[in-house]
Amino acid sequence: MRALRILLITAVILGGLFAIADRLAVNYAESEAADRIRARQGAPSGSTDVSIQGFPFLTQVMGKELDEVGVTLTGIEATAGDRKVRIAELTADLHDVRLEDNFSKATAATATGTARISYADLGTASGEDVTVGHGGKGKVKVTGSIQVPVFGSITRSVLSTVSIVDGDTLRVRADAVPGEDIPGVEERVRARTDFDRKIGGLPAGLKLQKAEATAEGLVITLTGTNVVVAG
Repeated sequence: MRALRILLITAVILGGLFAIADRLAVNYAESEAADRIRARQGAPSGSTDVSIQGFPFLTQVMGKELDEVGVTLTGIEATAGDRKVRIAELTADLHDVRLEDNFSKATAATATGTARISYADLGTASGEDVTVGHGGKGKVKVTGSIQVPVFGSITRSVLSTVSIVDGDTLRVRADAVPGEDIPGVEERVRARTDFDRKIGGLPAGLKLQKAEATAEGLVITLTGTNVVVAG
């Protein structure tokens, strides 16, 4: 019985030491991964948080595949057409992450996530002198001024629908234009408020799925396969 107790105590101690070592390895790996992802995505002023799920971690590393990894980035730069657009926050859940090239590259078999763009940054990405805000009920409100013969400068606000086209393009279209009975007004307003912007600079393999206007900004749902997150 004494020998059995010693064996059990030794097993518990070794198990505890293994668990501690495993957690220390996870913490180190999360920090290293955050640095590499931040460098790849170009977020010098933002933050990157990586959370590696599953236990034990060390056996996953030995198999060079992680079950699930959560990533949150703030303040990264993407592109909207020929303009830069700031992504306030991007979160992604990565599944079956393959570690390659001596652990310098990480590719997720599948991924889901969201990207949030502030309305101020969306207005900048439009390339027009307009103000963009939340219009309520899933719409964005776009306000701009135009010059109309006889009437001079007039300002119009429109409620617009935001949609995703071809998995990479953000489309903003006014539902209706107030004052369209004035000749030429609707065309001029739409030239200012309607726009398409192809979004680039996100992790390779991620595609835009849908867009939703919320009080906190425009939230874009992302999905992807073979998503390269590092390397």
